[in-house]
Amino acid sequence: MTAPVPVPLQGPATEHLHVENLTVTHQGPGGEVRAVDGVSLTVAPGEALVVLGESGSGKSTLARTVLGLPGRTARVTGHVRLSGTDLLTLDERALTAVRGRRVGYVPQDPDTALDPLRRVGAQVAEVLLRHRVADGRRAARQAVPALLESVGLTAPDRIARSHPHQLSGGQRQRAAVALALACAPGLLVADEPTTALDALVRAQVLDLFAGLLGERGIALLLVTHDLGAARRIGHRVAVMRHGRIVTTGPTDRVLTTPEHPYAAALVAARPGGVR
Repeated sequence: MTAPVPVPLQGPATEHLHVENLTVTHQGPGGEVRAVDGVSLTVAPGEALVVLGESGSGKSTLARTVLGLPGRTARVTGHVRLSGTDLLTLDERALTAVRGRRVGYVPQDPDTALDPLRRVGAQVAEVLLRHRVADGRRAARQAVPALLESVGLTAPDRIARSHPHQLSGGQRQRAAVALALACAPGLLVADEPTTALDALVRAQVLDLFAGLLGERGIALLLVTHDLGAARRIGHRVAVMRHGRIVTTGPTDRVLTTPEHPYAAALVAARPGGVR
């Protein structure tokens, strides 16, 4: 499948992500727990970096921290630089301006992104207005069908008039992607975005991401435990365990001839998934 490519309201933006020595600590019942421990990584425009690991490895905490959402009790050190801007130094107001405009987020559960009480089109239009991408409510409403169609949603006018519960799981996830892409961000952070989808829709969503990489030059940080997703879309893979990156490199090398014992165990234990 060749995924349709979103046409942003403004020209494509490119962002380069640099994470340097990032540590995220939470206070647990038995003392401090390092959910992320000294992680460094980069994602360039047009590149997909897949952070691969089991549940509890710290990969979702890493993704949320990149977004400036580590949790209220978290203690964070290190740097998260987006094209030179250290997001960890920004206040909440400045971060809110970055999220959605320069960084898009696709969660595992699309219901997290979508308000069940509001029509999908109204939610997409609100994002355009909030970040001042559209010039007024009429322009925002007029932009919605093209954005929905660009992520592979047929009958976009009907989708725009629908509430989330009236859509299938795959349609809701695509609508969540449309929300994330509405303002043409240069970086997309996707946290297990295909886990709840069947094999066909999972492949379609991954192909949609691939189209964004190739045509828009977007940088993609994809967090997953799915080896098949990593093989399908990843340029590079970073394997995470106990909060640390234990190995990183080109996808073919890491997943075909893994040098680290933990990476080798992951490949041996989970050979399936989307290919």
